[in-house]
Amino acid sequence: MLEEALPKSTISQQRLPPQRWQIYRQQPECAASLAGVTNVAPIIAQILINRGITTPEAAQGFLNPESLNLPSPLEEFPDLAISLDLLQQAIASHGKISICGDYDADGMTSTALLLRSLRSFGADVNYAIPSRMRDGYGINQRIVEEFHDEGINLILTVDNGISAYEPIARARELGMNVIVTDHHDIPPKLPPANAILNPKLIAESSPYRGVAGVGVAYILAVSLGQRLGAIKGLVQPMLALFTLGTIADLAPLIGVNRRWVKRGLKHLPQSNLPGIKALIQVAGLQVREEGQGELFPGGNTSSKSLKPEDIGFRLGPRINAIGRIGDPQTVISLLTTDDMTVALECAQQCELTNTSRQQMCEVIEQQAIAYVEEWFVSTLPKYRVLVVVQPDWHHGVIGIVASRLVERYGVPVFIGTYEAGGHIRGSARGIPEFNVFEALQYCQGLLGKFGGHKAAGGFSLAADNLDLLRSRLSEFANHCLELHHLKPLVKIDAEVDLSQINQQLYQELNALHPCGMENPDPLFSTGNVQVISQQIVGKGHIKLTLSQTINHQEYKIKAIAWRWGDYFPLPPRLDIAYKLRENYFNGTTTIELELVGVRPSSA
Repeated sequence: MLEEALPKSTISQQRLPPQRWQIYRQQPECAASLAGVTNVAPIIAQILINRGITTPEAAQGFLNPESLNLPSPLEEFPDLAISLDLLQQAIASHGKISICGDYDADGMTSTALLLRSLRSFGADVNYAIPSRMRDGYGINQRIVEEFHDEGINLILTVDNGISAYEPIARARELGMNVIVTDHHDIPPKLPPANAILNPKLIAESSPYRGVAGVGVAYILAVSLGQRLGAIKGLVQPMLALFTLGTIADLAPLIGVNRRWVKRGLKHLPQSNLPGIKALIQVAGLQVREEGQGELFPGGNTSSKSLKPEDIGFRLGPRINAIGRIGDPQTVISLLTTDDMTVALECAQQCELTNTSRQQMCEVIEQQAIAYVEEWFVSTLPKYRVLVVVQPDWHHGVIGIVASRLVERYGVPVFIGTYEAGGHIRGSARGIPEFNVFEALQYCQGLLGKFGGHKAAGGFSLAADNLDLLRSRLSEFANHCLELHHLKPLVKIDAEVDLSQINQQLYQELNALHPCGMENPDPLFSTGNVQVISQQIVGKGHIKLTLSQTINHQEYKIKAIAWRWGDYFPLPPRLDIAYKLRENYFNGTTTIELELVGVRPSSA
């Protein structure tokens, strides 16, 4: 249970990030009991309780996901058996199969995973990915007609298709079989596919419920390999692609995602896929020693591992950049080639494209902030949603800018750019109390295409409907958001002193990894710390040295606050909220803080 911290009586006039802090209610007796039976430190047990894991059985399953007995996917996905039949028949009859993918990391890793596996099973398979700029998201009539002209017998969508009623109906009219594999929210009317695999159609209690598009592709490929007796040598490459796509797509790291991602992170540094090797090399990743750990039951062991942030902040963006402003074929080639020279060439292209994407984001973000500050910032308490549309913004990167505006202003953001023909295409990002997909459904009479889920979505509309859209979204936001919701939420697991932060605590936290969506990095707070020094580094980051005096002894620690240049300099005394991070420099490892929240000190 969370307790919202009361406002401080002493409020600094200095500008600080607008935030609301919530601190989990500490339960020392329950934590001590859980710690005793699970053999973890009490602070780890408290964090488990904060995540809703309160019984020894649930804690054991979380801490050791390999101990769980998973149901067969065939029992969970009603159309999986039909899908396997269709694929087996197509392979046996040498029928042509075509995959329709998507241009984000989830869609591209899904496409590569199925291409690799189906080709190894002897299938005649190719792929198409819609153009972000020309087509927008998902399978469409043009692609369906082209598939028909090419003599395709079976269409397999990945990470899309659940909302594509008309294109799939057309494919069926033309005599093609269609398997939809997707993970997006379910529309009122399902497409007339031969089979649909979507975790949103299975029981909420299922461990497979949270898989992303690449998770559905992984389940399909492994199940087909098992049926054909051709799985040997395929699991590790597919697991690498699953891990990359799952983390990059911000899928929840619970259920089978936690189990398989934990395996995949150990395997990735030793992956035999040239594309993975090249991507790690070009990104300059330093693989960390983590002690011996089981890779697969009865399998090899690995002493090195990646962490989710290595994918989320280093590998994933390099892949996503291609889908945003480049040619997705680059990533498909990267992840399907067996030639290291080709892989390095593709990885270098990912690197260059990501640099261009970063520069583009910087420019658009600054333009968006200036526009909001001039026209909208004073009206946010009234409208409770931000709708920003400007010409000449690249559609491929505005979703990233939307996330940064949410981080800055604490309200849902719908951002778009004008396109030819009097249309607007945009992206949306939400806050915890606001469901983006439901908001888009509320406005569907004003929109063209739209889709997404609770936290994010995409949409298009006629430019003439912009004012009506802004009004309708504000109406929806006022129904579900209170004024106190309009600040970014910082959830704090426990209050600690700087004296408690050391390598031992950091190592104990490893029991909670991999962290990510629905299993966030543990967040701590410390009150009344002193800012000893601070400076701007890089592109607007604040590097600090902090201290706290306890019983006449001073404890110092270094910290970083990403993209907080607007709040420089910070006041000399603060309460801080932070994650723990390891820093590697000149062969030395130290524990540092990554600040995610500050507020005026009450002391």
